[in-house]
Amino acid sequence: MKSIFSFPNPVNEAAARLVALGVVSLSVLTLTTGWAWLLYPLTFGFLARTAAGPRFSPLGRLAVYFGSRHFVSWQRFVAGPPKRFAQSIGLAITLAATLTWWFAGWSNARWLLLPLVLAASLEGFAGWCLGCTLFSGLIRMGLVPDSVCQECSDLSARYRRAGVTIPSSPSE
Repeated sequence: MKSIFSFPNPVNEAAARLVALGVVSLSVLTLTTGWAWLLYPLTFGFLARTAAGPRFSPLGRLAVYFGSRHFVSWQRFVAGPPKRFAQSIGLAITLAATLTWWFAGWSNARWLLLPLVLAASLEGFAGWCLGCTLFSGLIRMGLVPDSVCQECSDLSARYRRAGVTIPSSPSE
């Protein structure tokens, strides 16, 4: 059961960026059409990705498939715990938007999607993960123990165990 609800570590950055672009697309569609019911698949996607990575997320599965096959130039492996933290922030935002929609109406809930669009756009278009940056700050402040993400700064040991060859310079 524990392996079912595990998060990948390391994470393929190409897949993470494609998920973010999917979140941007779905969020913008929700905002422009007023179809608040699209909050359901957004929230489910974040819940699934937070709980088990891309395993149960349709968007995550598509991103892994396309990211590993068609976006080879984006492929770079990054630490999993900060990405899981970022997914949990997305879950909190979409859950808050859904609950606000239920109890206070769409006109109030839609504003909660704007920070999500901003953060997902930064990840998808620029490759900068706001949640990962916040996670790093929490580690520096001592609110998250270093042991949670010991390999965040150096993934070479994990790569060696997985049999992944790491080029020693960018030209290789």
